[in-house]
Amino acid sequence: MGIRRVVFLLVALLSVASATAFKAEVKTSSVGVVTISSEESLWSLNATHATLGECEVITIEMSAPEATTPPKFRVEFRTPQLDAHHLWHSGFVDRVKLQPDWRRGYTSALAEDIPLYSFINTSNRNRLTVATSEAVRRVNAVMGLREEGALLQSTLTFFVEAEAPISHYKTTILIDKRDIFWADAVRGAMSWIEANNTFKMCRVPKEAFEPLYSTWYQFHQQITDKEIEAECREAVKLGMRTIIVDDGWQTADNNRGYAYCGDWRVAPTRIADMAAHVKRVQDIGMKYMLWYSVPFVGRYSDAYKQFEGKFLYMRNRDVGVLDPRFPEVREYICATYERALREWNLDGFKLDFIDSFKIRGKDPAIAEGYAGRDIKSVSEAVNVLMLDVTERLQAIKPGVLIEFRQNYIGPAIRQYGNILRARDCPGDMQDNRIRIANLRLTSGQTAVHADMLEWNSGEKPEVAARHILSALYGVVQYSVMLRDIPKEHLQMVKHWIEFSKEHCATLLHNTFRPYNPEALYPVLEAESDKERIITLYQEEVVAKAGKPDREVYIINATGSEMPVVELEKTPRKVEYYDTYGKRVAGGKITAGVQRVDIPVSGYIKLIY
Repeated sequence: MGIRRVVFLLVALLSVASATAFKAEVKTSSVGVVTISSEESLWSLNATHATLGECEVITIEMSAPEATTPPKFRVEFRTPQLDAHHLWHSGFVDRVKLQPDWRRGYTSALAEDIPLYSFINTSNRNRLTVATSEAVRRVNAVMGLREEGALLQSTLTFFVEAEAPISHYKTTILIDKRDIFWADAVRGAMSWIEANNTFKMCRVPKEAFEPLYSTWYQFHQQITDKEIEAECREAVKLGMRTIIVDDGWQTADNNRGYAYCGDWRVAPTRIADMAAHVKRVQDIGMKYMLWYSVPFVGRYSDAYKQFEGKFLYMRNRDVGVLDPRFPEVREYICATYERALREWNLDGFKLDFIDSFKIRGKDPAIAEGYAGRDIKSVSEAVNVLMLDVTERLQAIKPGVLIEFRQNYIGPAIRQYGNILRARDCPGDMQDNRIRIANLRLTSGQTAVHADMLEWNSGEKPEVAARHILSALYGVVQYSVMLRDIPKEHLQMVKHWIEFSKEHCATLLHNTFRPYNPEALYPVLEAESDKERIITLYQEEVVAKAGKPDREVYIINATGSEMPVVELEKTPRKVEYYDTYGKRVAGGKITAGVQRVDIPVSGYIKLIY
């Protein structure tokens, strides 16, 4: 045997010994052996197993003699792929995909998605849902198919990025193989994550569920007080009660960058007197929310000089990302929002880009010995910052509205805000529908909002309405120029706002059932004690009216005039409505599967 071969074998043996220095195995009844392992041998490990109803929980505790950088460690197991064909996760949009385990996996952190993954079949049944209670630090996940033996591979990797020294760590893993409706498994796992973290969720006022108007898509940064007020006068006629004034109020620059963020002073060419402007909008009948990019400080701001050397990294050459581990950074951010709330009497804030609080490459604090920083962990500092922001704003105005958007949607984020919005997907009704449905499963009582709706003013009203219908199971944010769209569009919008308000309890506060995520949710359903609302989004898919025990609304968002409907019983009465809410003539409907002449972007009401 050659020298090279001997050296290679010795290195391999040393690697194996190192890789197994920190290892434990736990036996479960649902997925067999769960292995916890690390390359670090200085830490001691204790792993235990318990049942939670029909689910199983693995608890992992590790400790070191003194505070030190925690080791990267993995939790993994495999189970046969039996009637499990798709993987749902909170960030999916285009496809619920079961990918091989050698491809890139998924990630979650305090301000990025959720450590929750669900293998499902094509009949809306749960086959394996896995979650971890670690909702603050980054966790990487590989959830996919292992080719050797057709096995579902589950691997969670902890401490994958720079972390401040600690001496003790504990986390838990939930394993749920119950044969139940897949969305119930996801909701249950989310509740379990919240309970394990003892999070106190932010108060959600009823105003968080009111349809609102956003300036972003129709104005972008080119806003003025007069334009905003003119649009508010139109919006309030349609039933909107809140406006979000987005990026642009703080700068005269129109390049859609963030080089002028940081000082948060009103650009006088945009808004001459902010307090007077806010009052005028409120007198019209609208609440006023204002946008801020929380961590960004632009090169052309005074704050850039003030906080130079206190950035986590440069986002680009013109924008720094503040390091929240400095107490003066946190105080500056909190005081900025407090001052705006007091001086301008705002009703709420759109707080953007908190997912940018992270370390890229090496942590600058290490070389500086954490000088000036009173918190060593970035995640912990963000948590402290955002809790302080919420507490201080609510002390001034208890019902203050605070919006965050995907991908910062996890259970920790719900401590800080009462509105979670779908990520930007301009003009994409399908993307919006998927994002809203995903958020509804993981957001508890927090208000889920659609991404702002826009459509071309030359569109047919029935087609424009499909944007609204795709957002109907969330709070709709409108971002079309109301003074420019046709009268028929305004009539259509007004009706659907009235419909959403009349049925708000059912649509937003009761049982929500999203079907077939692998087919991008062709049917969504909400149900209360008095009614069931079903919306059909795809042709040739059957809308099942369900038990004839309450009024049923079937909404036609397919674009087709003859969707397929299944009834268990012939209704006593059927009412047909077009997209303007006007009652129209329609044919008789009987029990069974049939095509029904439901107006495009209209609906029927079944009365038993």
